[in-house]
Amino acid sequence: MNALKNKVQLIGNLGNAPEVRNTESGKKLARFSIATSETYRNAKGEKVKETQWHNLIAWGKVADIAEKYLTKGTEVVIEGKLMNNNYTDKDGNKKYSTEIQVHELLLLGSKASA
Repeated sequence: MNALKNKVQLIGNLGNAPEVRNTESGKKLARFSIATSETYRNAKGEKVKETQWHNLIAWGKVADIAEKYLTKGTEVVIEGKLMNNNYTDKDGNKKYSTEIQVHELLLLGSKASA
């Protein structure tokens, strides 16, 4: 059960191609976001579509896969864990963010032709 304490699984579509860079220590890092959508009927019986955006980060081999295969609109399944971060901006305000550190990545459908 320990493996289930902080586990996230999402199916969604990429908002943009991943931003990939190498850190000073030489590790590859990819940042990207995916949108997940949910449809339901409200109290009036109207169909409502709700979209959530999720910020993701991938390291090493997963970042390599993201760089090679992911493009805007690609549908993916990701599995990872939630990471909460905080920092102080240049004006001294405390900022908080949540992102998902991706451990596994699965492409759905086919890669768009270039």
